[in-house]
Amino acid sequence: MRSSRVFSFSIKRILDILLSSFILIVVTIPMVIVIAMIKIDSPGSPFFCQTRIGLKGKPFQILKLRTMVANAAQIQMSLENSNEIEGGVLFKIKEDPRITRVGKLLRRYSIDEIPQLINVIKGEMSLVGPRPLTIRDLSKLPENQFLRHEVLPGITGFWQVSGRSETSSAYLGKCDRFYVNKWSLSLDLSILIRTIAVVIAGQGAY
Repeated sequence: MRSSRVFSFSIKRILDILLSSFILIVVTIPMVIVIAMIKIDSPGSPFFCQTRIGLKGKPFQILKLRTMVANAAQIQMSLENSNEIEGGVLFKIKEDPRITRVGKLLRRYSIDEIPQLINVIKGEMSLVGPRPLTIRDLSKLPENQFLRHEVLPGITGFWQVSGRSETSSAYLGKCDRFYVNKWSLSLDLSILIRTIAVVIAGQGAY
């Protein structure tokens, strides 16, 4: 049983590399246009790097397109009391004043997540897995939810197709445990297919 699971994870890794490489090639020209829009809309780098916690609790630098003002991290400290996520593990505000005009569009359709395909190719993430948390989020995470660190974090996952930002911190933990305990290649495929529908509809994204 263990050897079968190891083999399945190997197939998952191969698919991650092939699909991520293909998508990056396809979106190269559109990304150039998006990067230009970010630069015109607000000052600062078009990219955003942040420390996230990955496999076995190892930190890595996640890469995203910048959707907020350049000093968003500093401003967040003054907005903690406005957090709308029940339980407080994640930090989300529907009308977050830090988000730029272009950023709202990028977030609605998860376009800002595309550079994470590079993290996938590097082996720091997978296309599907638990959401990689920030150090701030991890400090608020109950220890019984650390099971999430037994697999690679994902660009999308069971939580993302089950409500995303419109759910609670406890529900995030429930989704993580379900994914880790029930993982299979067919589950990953199901999540990827559901992700397409969620992204097109812009459900739970802000």
